[in-house]
Amino acid sequence: MNAGREDRAIQLAGLAAGEVFARLGSSPDGLSAAEAARRLGEFGANRVEALPRTPLWRRLAAEFFHFFALILWLAAALAFAAEHAQPHQGMAELGFAILGVIVINGAFSFWQEYRAEAAIEALEALLPQRVKVVRGGEIALIDAAMLVPGDVVLLEEGDRVPADCRLTEALGVRVNLSTLTGEPLAKARGAQPDTEVSPLRARNLVLAGTSLISGQARALVYATGANTEFGRIAHLTQTRAASGSPLQREIARMSALVAAVAAALGVMFFLIGHVIGLPFWANFMFAIGIIVANVPEGLLPTVTLSLAMATQRMARRNALVRHLPAVEALGCTTVIVSDKTGTLTQNRMSVARAWPEPAALGTRAIEVMASCHTLRREGGARWLGDPMEIALVEFAARRGVAPAAATRPGIAFDHERRRMSVVAIGRHTDVLLCKGALESVLEVASRIETADGVMPLDDAWRARALAEHDAMAVQGLRVLAAAWRELARDQAPVEHDLVLGALVGIEDPPRAEVPAAIARAREAGIRVIMATGDHPHTALAIGREIGLFEGEEAVAVHGQALAHMSAAELQLALDTPNIVFARVSAQQKMRLVDALQAKGHVVAVTGDGVNDAPALKAADIGVAMGIAGTDVAKQAADMILLDDNFATIVAAIEEGRAVYDNLRKFLTYILTSNIPEIVPYLGFVLFRIPLPLTVIQMLAVDLGTDMLPALALGADPPDPGVMRRPPRPRAERLLDGAVLARAYGFLGVIEAIAALAVFFLVLDDGGWRYGEALSATDPLYLRSTTACLVAIVVSQVANVLLCRHPRESLFARTKSLNRLLPAAIAFELALTLVLLYTAAGNRLFGTAPLPAWVWLACIPFALAMVLIEEMRKAFVRRAHRPPAAP
Repeated sequence: MNAGREDRAIQLAGLAAGEVFARLGSSPDGLSAAEAARRLGEFGANRVEALPRTPLWRRLAAEFFHFFALILWLAAALAFAAEHAQPHQGMAELGFAILGVIVINGAFSFWQEYRAEAAIEALEALLPQRVKVVRGGEIALIDAAMLVPGDVVLLEEGDRVPADCRLTEALGVRVNLSTLTGEPLAKARGAQPDTEVSPLRARNLVLAGTSLISGQARALVYATGANTEFGRIAHLTQTRAASGSPLQREIARMSALVAAVAAALGVMFFLIGHVIGLPFWANFMFAIGIIVANVPEGLLPTVTLSLAMATQRMARRNALVRHLPAVEALGCTTVIVSDKTGTLTQNRMSVARAWPEPAALGTRAIEVMASCHTLRREGGARWLGDPMEIALVEFAARRGVAPAAATRPGIAFDHERRRMSVVAIGRHTDVLLCKGALESVLEVASRIETADGVMPLDDAWRARALAEHDAMAVQGLRVLAAAWRELARDQAPVEHDLVLGALVGIEDPPRAEVPAAIARAREAGIRVIMATGDHPHTALAIGREIGLFEGEEAVAVHGQALAHMSAAELQLALDTPNIVFARVSAQQKMRLVDALQAKGHVVAVTGDGVNDAPALKAADIGVAMGIAGTDVAKQAADMILLDDNFATIVAAIEEGRAVYDNLRKFLTYILTSNIPEIVPYLGFVLFRIPLPLTVIQMLAVDLGTDMLPALALGADPPDPGVMRRPPRPRAERLLDGAVLARAYGFLGVIEAIAALAVFFLVLDDGGWRYGEALSATDPLYLRSTTACLVAIVVSQVANVLLCRHPRESLFARTKSLNRLLPAAIAFELALTLVLLYTAAGNRLFGTAPLPAWVWLACIPFALAMVLIEEMRKAFVRRAHRPPAAP
C-alpha cells in the first residue's frame, strides 16, 4: 500500500500542471460543491482515524485478574469458606484483608500500566482547522477535514499544509519539512515537473503537516487523511505495539513464579497436614497461611511508589517521565539512537565560518546578510522565518549592520535559480543584494571583492572560491554566497555583472555539554548512534566534533542504502564501530530500532518530529524533546527532556541504574521476612506447637511495618561507581539466585531463629509446657504471638540497614546518607507500638501489650544479625578484590 501511494505521488510530480488536473478530474477553478460532497463520501474526511482501542474498563479489570491476583482471590475465597464452616475464628477478617490487598495492588498497577494514547489527537492538532479552497471558481474558507482529492487550495507564508498536494503555481515557496524528515533546513518548492523518486524530496509536492516558511502557492490536493505521508506515519505509530519495559516483563515473570510457588507450597503442606492427621479446618487455615506468607503482597505497590519517587528526582534533573516502568528501563539501556537537531546540537543556526575572514568582510557583503531575506518580526522583536536567514541577520547585527531602512522588490527565490535578490534603496543609488548557492551566484557574477578592491572574477578566483566552498561543505556546513551590484535609481533588478562578496558556512552548533555526556555514556558501556534526516556530511562533521567516534574512520549510511539492506545486512552493519545514519525516514528509523533489539540491545531513542513517533514507540524507551518536540512525539514517548539536552539522558540513565539497584535492595528486604513467616507454620504443623504468627499479623508486616522502610530503600542515592560499570545483561533477573540465597537462605533464617526464640521465651515465662494447648484468646498466646511479631520487626530494622548494599559494609556508607531511612524506621516502630498498645490494634491484629524485657530480648538477635552479615560481606569483598599488580 505504501509503495502504491508513493508511486502515485511520483507520477503526479513528473506531469505538467494541466495533466495533473486531468488525472484528478479537476480544473484550475476547483471542484463543484456537488462533486466535492460526492468525493467526501467516497474518500472520507481529511483526518487520521484512530484504531479501536482496548476500553479502559477492560484494562482496569485485567489488573485484578492476572496470575498474581488470582492466587490472592483464591486465598480470600478459602478464608471466607473457612469462616462459614467455623464462624468466629477470625477468617472473615482475613478474607477482607486479602481483598484489600487485591484492590490496592490492582489500583497501583493500573496507574503504573495505564498509557494515555493521545497520539492521534496530537496528529490532528498539527493540521490546520481552516483552509482556503477554490470551489467552482470561488474562494471559500472551509474546515480542513472537508478537503478531498481534486480540491485546489491556496497557501501562503506561515500556513500549514492541510493535505498532500501538487503545486500548480508557486512564487518563492520554501517549506519546513522537519516534522516529517527531521531535516531542519527549509526546502525550495516550485510548480515545474520533477522526476524525483521520493515524495519527501520531490520539488513540486508539499505534504500534510509541513508548513510554508515563505512564498505563495496554488496547489492541487491528491491525497487526504490516512492516504497522506502524514497518515502513513500515524498508521505506523498506531499499529506498532509499545514495547514493554524490561521491568514490566521481569515483574510479570517474578509475580507468576512467586504466585506459583506459593500455591504449590500451600497445596503441598495441606497434603502434609492431612497425612499427619491435622484437623481439617486447622489444616485449611495452615494452607492459607502458607500461601499468604509466600506472596509478597506489598511488592507491586512498593515498586510503583518507588518508581514514582524516582520520577520526581528525575524531574528535578529536567527529565519528565510519562510512564513509570521507563525509569528502570533507562538503567539497562545499551544503545542510544539519538536525533541530531536540538538534541546533540543547539537547534539554532549560526555562522561558523566565512571567506574572507569575518574581520575582512566588505560592508556590502554584510549588507546582503542583513537585508536579503524574507523574514518578518514578531511584535517588532523576534525574527520569524527561515533559521538560516535569521543566522545571517544576527551575524550582520553583531558587526553593526542593520537591515536596510527601505527595500523594493527584487527577484524571489526559486529552486531552479537557487538564489534570491532584493533591492536596498539608498540616498542616491540603489543596491541589488543577492544570496544563494555558490554555483548559482557564479553564473551571474563577473567581479569579486578582495582586500585590494573589486577585481575581475577570473578562473583562479573561481577555483579558489570553489575550493573554499568544498572545504566548508566537508565540515558539514550549509554554504551560501553573497553578491551585489549598484543600480541606478528605479532601475529594474537585474542579476548580472554581480560582485562576489563572501562565502558563509552556517551550522547548527553542538551543545557544549554533549561531548562530556557522550564520554560518560561510553564509560558506562552505552553506545550512541546518530540517526538524522540531515545530510551525511553534516552528520559526520557533527559526530567528529562531539567525540562520537573513536578514531578518525567513520561511516555514514544514507537512508536509500538502508532501504535496500536486508535484515541480516543491517545487523552486520551495526557492528561497525563508528557509524551514523543520515537522510533516514520514519520507517527506516523504526527498522533500525528493530535491528538493534534483535541483536539483544535495550534501545533508547530520541526524537522531536512526527517522523520520530513510530521509532519512539517501538523503542524500549522513547525520549522526546520538550521544547522543540511535536505533540505527536511527546505522546509516543516514555520520557520528555524538558531542556532538549542529550546530557540529560545520561543523567536519567544514572537514575535508572540506581532504581534497579534499589529494587533489588528492597526486594531482598521484603522477601527476608517471608522466612520468619513460613517457619512458624512449619513448626505449628510438624511439632504441634501453638501457631507463633497469625495470618493477620503477617499482613501487618507485609503491608504495614515493612512498607515505608522498603520505600526508603527505593530512594537510596546512586552509588558513586554506578556509571563506571557496563549495563546489566538483558537476561539478568531482578529476582535471581543471589537475591533468593541472601533473603531466604541467610538473612531470613536468622530472623526466623530470632522470632521463634523470643516466642518461646515468652511462652516459657508464662509457664507453658510442650504439648499444652492454648486457645486463640488466651492472654499468654496473645503475648507470645505478639513477641514473635516484634522480633520480626526489630530484625527488619537491622535488615533495612544491611540491605543498602550487597557487599559494602553498613559502616562504610555514612557519606551517602538516606534522609528518608531514619523517618521510615521511626514510622515502623511507631506503627508497631500502635498495634501493641492500643485497644484497636489489639482487637484487629490479635496482639497484646508486652513488657520492656521482651523488646530488650530482641536486640541481641538484631545485633547478631548485623555481625553475621558484616562477616559475610567482608568475605565477599575479599573474594572479589582484584589481584594486586606485580
